[in-house]
Amino acid sequence: MVKVVGVKFKELGKAYYFAPGELELKLGDEVIVETSRGLEYGTVSITVREVEESEIVSPLKEVVRVATNSDKEQVKKNKKKEKEAFSICEEKIAAHKLDMKLVDVEYTFDANKILFYFTADGRVDFRELVKDLASVFRTRIELRQIGIRDEAKMLGGIGICGRGLCCSTYLDGFHPVSIKMAKEQGLSLNPTKISGNCGRLMCCLKYEQNCYDEFSKIAPSVGAVVSTPHGKGIVQSSTILKGVAKVKLDGEGEARVEEFNFTDLKILKNNQRQNDNSEDLKELKKLEEN
Repeated sequence: MVKVVGVKFKELGKAYYFAPGELELKLGDEVIVETSRGLEYGTVSITVREVEESEIVSPLKEVVRVATNSDKEQVKKNKKKEKEAFSICEEKIAAHKLDMKLVDVEYTFDANKILFYFTADGRVDFRELVKDLASVFRTRIELRQIGIRDEAKMLGGIGICGRGLCCSTYLDGFHPVSIKMAKEQGLSLNPTKISGNCGRLMCCLKYEQNCYDEFSKIAPSVGAVVSTPHGKGIVQSSTILKGVAKVKLDGEGEARVEEFNFTDLKILKNNQRQNDNSEDLKELKKLEEN
């Protein structure tokens, strides 16, 4: 077992392990650590604990120190310089007539490097732009192309639910989301209703999917012929999370529809589910792209 502490460099970023050394660290402490990018300023998000050595990415570096007032002032200065760098970079992009959109600018703690995050539809030849920026800032420059999901996470916003975007308020990473999830949850396959601000499938489709996966093993599809405690019938609809289905029962006179638990039904003939390769779904598949 190895003693570690988790440190985040961004509020919604991933936590990385560092060795606490002799420091007494608690949740929320601001610290200076050494990374592959040099010294970085972060916040303790996981208190000191022991983990399996297999969970560690070698080499495990120690926390350099608890952040001082001077360190915190340096961070404030960097934040101010990032706004200035953003404006300058936008002017340079326009001057070079590059088809790219600047999203964010980040100074490393020691100001030895400036990272410019941008989006673009394809590859961008920004070599001349880098040279131009380096001559202005006199430091190392890195331009990093990001996806539109990352852009939404950085910029934030309000989702169709009326709340802040999940990616910019509490999610620390993106999980794969597919059209199959929307289908199994009985949602409309209208792109405007199942896509988020980023134009890709909403992250929240993932939240209940484990329940749908479990119930779908015993859930009859719409149109399936089933045996019920009251006779044979055809499934009219099913509610996965409640574990019930409405069945139109065979019989003389006026047909009646009753609701049964999945466990009370025996599937005699399951209906063929919609083909995932239909023309409509081919268009919707584009929403799955990162």
